[in-house]
Amino acid sequence: MEKFSGLRANRQSLEVANAVGKDLFPGHLGIRFTNMDPAHVEAEFKITPAHMAPNGFLHGASVVALADTIAGFANVLNLPDGASGFTTIELKTNYLGTAREGLVKGVASPVHLGKSTQVWDVRVFRAQDDKTIALFRCTNMILWPKE
Repeated sequence: MEKFSGLRANRQSLEVANAVGKDLFPGHLGIRFTNMDPAHVEAEFKITPAHMAPNGFLHGASVVALADTIAGFANVLNLPDGASGFTTIELKTNYLGTAREGLVKGVASPVHLGKSTQVWDVRVFRAQDDKTIALFRCTNMILWPKE
């Protein structure tokens, strides 16, 4: 959670959010945040060959990586005071479409913001025509410091 400390202090900073993941997995996939409102977090990536499956379509793991990254950052923005972090305890993805090129976007909305869990929905879609690629839901457990 140390990497997230700047984000928690400056909750709506796109610069901070994009810097946090730059050298980590999100950065390697080209994920870029475009909105950091705690109730509405958005990010995107431009499809490259690295996002593709051998069958020529967008790899499902690329979609989950985008959605899970967005939900994780949204979770950090909404951690209760005193919480030390979070961990994902469940995630589910329904694939409804695909893409071969262009920009893939995701938008997270909170379903439940509790003291012990948070639940986030993320809609992943093609930017060029707003067609839904996947619906993603994850449940995160809030971590508290040990006394």
